[in-house]
Amino acid sequence: MTTPITVAYGDGIGPEIMEATLHILREAAADITVETIEVGERVYNMGATSGILPSAWDTLRRNKVFLKAPITTPQGKGYKSLNVTMRKTLGLYANIRPTKSYHPLVKTNHPKMDLIIVRENEEDLYAGIEHRQSEDVFQCLKLITHSGSERIIRYAFDYAVANNRKKVTCMSKDNIMKLADGQFHKLFDEIGKEYPKLEKDHYIIDIGAARIASKPEVFDVIVTLNLYGDIISDIAAEVSGSVGLAGSSNIGEGFAMFEAIHGSAPDIAGKNMANPSGILQSAIMMLIHIGQPDVASKIQNAWLRTLEDGVHTGDIYRKEVSKEKVGTKEFAEAVVQRLGKKPSTFDSVAYGKAITTEMKKNTVRTPAKKELIGVDVFVAWNGSINELGEKITALSADGLDLKTLSNKGLKVWPDADTSGMHITDQFHCRFKCADGKTTTHAAITALLDRTQKSGLDFTKTENLYTFDGVIGFSLGQGE
Repeated sequence: MTTPITVAYGDGIGPEIMEATLHILREAAADITVETIEVGERVYNMGATSGILPSAWDTLRRNKVFLKAPITTPQGKGYKSLNVTMRKTLGLYANIRPTKSYHPLVKTNHPKMDLIIVRENEEDLYAGIEHRQSEDVFQCLKLITHSGSERIIRYAFDYAVANNRKKVTCMSKDNIMKLADGQFHKLFDEIGKEYPKLEKDHYIIDIGAARIASKPEVFDVIVTLNLYGDIISDIAAEVSGSVGLAGSSNIGEGFAMFEAIHGSAPDIAGKNMANPSGILQSAIMMLIHIGQPDVASKIQNAWLRTLEDGVHTGDIYRKEVSKEKVGTKEFAEAVVQRLGKKPSTFDSVAYGKAITTEMKKNTVRTPAKKELIGVDVFVAWNGSINELGEKITALSADGLDLKTLSNKGLKVWPDADTSGMHITDQFHCRFKCADGKTTTHAAITALLDRTQKSGLDFTKTENLYTFDGVIGFSLGQGE
C-alpha cells in the first residue's frame, strides 16, 4: 500500500538536496506519495514565530511521517527552534543518529567506527525556559523527568536488542548534577539489569565526548540526555569523516520525523555543491520505518557503490581516492545509475523490519511521600553581603529560619570568606524548618510578603521538598 509522507524542502541547500533525494526515491520505486508543506525562514518572516503555519500541522498529523530538509532559524526576535517545537508537539522523544566510518574512501582516523547515539529529544535545556532575573543574571532551566528518562533508556536497550548490538553506554554529568543527571544514571543501572546479555557502562560526558573523538570504536549504542546527545552526535559525525553523510530519525508513539543532522549552509545554497547524502540516509531510515526495507537496501547499496566508484561531492573529494568531483544533481544521478548494484569493498546491506521496536511501558511507581520543609528565595542585591544577611535574617518567622546565602551556587554567608569570589547581583536565600518539621504554602506566602515589605526585590522562589525522607534539592557549594 502506498504510504503518504509529508516533505519540507527547507532553507539554504534544503531544496537542492531534497529534490536530489526524492529523485533517487522515485527511481528506486519507493511506494510513497508526497505532500509538501512550507516551514522555516520564509514562514518565520511572515510573522509565525514557530516557523510553521497552523495548516501544516494538519498535514503532519494526517500522514504521521515527515521528511524534512534543514531550515534556518532567524537570530533574535524571540524565534523558537522549529525542530524543538516539532519534536515536543509530535512527541518525538527518541532521536537516533547512526554514525559509521566509510574508510578509506572518506578520510577518517577511525576506520572501525560504527556507533548509534540515542538522544532524549524533549527535555533538558532544550525546553527553552529562560529568564533574565537581574541586571547581571540570566537563567535557563534544565528539566529532566523520571518518566522521560526511563522511556529513552528503555528505547536504547530495546533498540540494541532489535539491531543485534552488543553494548549500551550511558553518558551524563552526574558528578555535578547529582539529582537531574544522577537519576538518569541510576535508572540506566536499574533498567540495564533487565538486559543481562548486553554489556553496560557509563561515562561522565566530558571524558565520554573526548573518547568518541579519540577512540569511537569502543562504543556501540550510546544513550544520553538532550544537550549532550546533540553535541556528541556532531563530534561523532565529524570524526567519522563528514557531518554531511549523517542522517537521523526522530521517533515517537505514532509519529516519525527524518532529517539530516547538518544545517542549511546558506553560503553554498543554489550552487549545486551540497552533498545530499545526509538527507538521503534519513530517507533510507524512513523507508525502513514505513515497511519498505527492500527499497531502502537497494538505495543504500547503490549509494555505497557510488562512494566506492569514486564519485564524490566536494566535501569528501580527495585526489588520492576520488575519481570524479560532482555536484548535488550529478551525485544523485550517479546513485540512480547504480540502483540494483552492490558494493564490493563495503559490506552490502539487506535491511529487515523496522529498526524501531514496540516500547515497553514505563514502570508504575508508588508515589513518594512529599513534604515541604523550606523555601529558597532569590533576591537581587548590590550591597554588602553582611547587610543582606541581617535584613534577610529579620524575615525569619513561622518556623522558617534563614540558614545560608549563596551566590551562583556558592555559600557566601554566614562564616564565608568572599574576598576571592566573583559576586553577582542575585543571592539565593535558603529558609528551612528545624529537623523533622514541615511548613506550609501559607507560611511561604507570608515570608514573601515580609520580603516585599522590607524593600527587597525577590526574583524567584523554589520550594524545598523531601521525598520519602530524601531531600529533593542540592546543597550549596560550601553549605
